[in-house]
Amino acid sequence: MQLGRVVNMRKGFTLIELLVVVAIIGILAAFLMVNYRGVRQRGRDAQRKSDAKQIQSALELYRADKNDYMKDRDFPPCSGAIRSPDQQSTYMRRLPCDPTDKTSYKYTSDGMMYSLIVCLENGDDPLRDAAQGGGSNDPFCQQKSRFSYTVTNP
Repeated sequence: MQLGRVVNMRKGFTLIELLVVVAIIGILAAFLMVNYRGVRQRGRDAQRKSDAKQIQSALELYRADKNDYMKDRDFPPCSGAIRSPDQQSTYMRRLPCDPTDKTSYKYTSDGMMYSLIVCLENGDDPLRDAAQGGGSNDPFCQQKSRFSYTVTNP
């Protein structure tokens, strides 16, 4: 028997050490999930704003040819095409849909002016309507619990 040598028989972690590690991992996962959700919302909002700009470009091409904007009754539904009344010219082959609920964006026009409203998920977006001039949120977006972003004729 050796008196000067201490043998350490401990091979593993204590329950307290394991609980501390699990708690730290849980806290980090919670922070990452919250941040990930925000990134996804901002990505979908960026898609919606891009869709609005593309539709605006198609409407401006339509106006350049027809000297008038498409009336709201003639505006195609989601996934439809923006075409001239005589069907000879196509300005947009496939009208984009909202990335979340696959519905159409709100379009209103009297032929002289138009308004295209998309609904954003991020209430802190600096381009949303209320942030731009203190305007109120459109009822179309309020029923979806979202925030309006409006594109009008230039």
